[in-house]
Amino acid sequence: MKNLLVVIIAALLLLGVSAVFVVNEGQRGIVFQFNKIKRDSNGEMLVFEPGLHFKIPLIEDVKKIDARIQTMDEAPDRFVTSEKKDLMVDSYVKWRIADFSTYYLRTSGNIENARALLKQKVNNGLRTEFGTRTIKEIVSGDRSEVMEKALESARSSREDLGIDVIDVRVKAINLPSEISNSIYERMRAERTAVAKEHRSKGQEQSEIIRATIDAKVEVMLATAQKEAFEIRGQGDALAAKVYADAYKQDPEFFGFFRSLQAYENSFNSKSDIMVVKPDSDFFHYLKDNAKQK
Repeated sequence: MKNLLVVIIAALLLLGVSAVFVVNEGQRGIVFQFNKIKRDSNGEMLVFEPGLHFKIPLIEDVKKIDARIQTMDEAPDRFVTSEKKDLMVDSYVKWRIADFSTYYLRTSGNIENARALLKQKVNNGLRTEFGTRTIKEIVSGDRSEVMEKALESARSSREDLGIDVIDVRVKAINLPSEISNSIYERMRAERTAVAKEHRSKGQEQSEIIRATIDAKVEVMLATAQKEAFEIRGQGDALAAKVYADAYKQDPEFFGFFRSLQAYENSFNSKSDIMVVKPDSDFFHYLKDNAKQK
């Protein structure tokens, strides 16, 4: 009997605990009764605000939905401008649930379904705005107007999806990769051609400058060599004149002096050997000295 009482008390406690549910801040709760949404007397869906609430155990179940501001930041999409040019547009959307009843009926409470439907609606608005403008208009200053128009178009999702779109922003606008690559290749080819032209002109100027400098160097060397020959000739002529003047003043002394220089140079080393005739003119002054003695 005591065990049965314990079991009954435990069951009652378990039922009491399961009858209570808490909806946290930033969430909303929807109660299902036999897998059907619980509604009020007017047939409207019951949405429970944050706080402590009660439900019928084993009969009712609670599904909690995030009510905070959400960010939808998907991969860039391709849009076509009025000039039939493709653009890759990277955008993001800030949104939150405004009507939980409509939101649940359209998306079954699945946030991925909500994002897919919202993305389609936002992209339709962006596609319309991009389709009426050229690339120049979009890039030069119409981006803010494009985002405002897209935001106005997306706000209709409040009635369709129960979602309140807070902001639509375009982060980046780029050309498709295949077009960007072709443009980069063309720019690279143009820059390469310009670089080759500058190099050829530089090489041409280098050759002209080098040839001019070489010509100047040759002229300078020739002039210097000419001046060196002239100076050397003037020096030789001056030396010859000095020798001639000295010879004219005393030819005998000059001959004697030159003979002494010849003797000194000839007998400079003890190993020097000279084979001459004794009566050679080389010993002219030696012979005269010997006769005088």
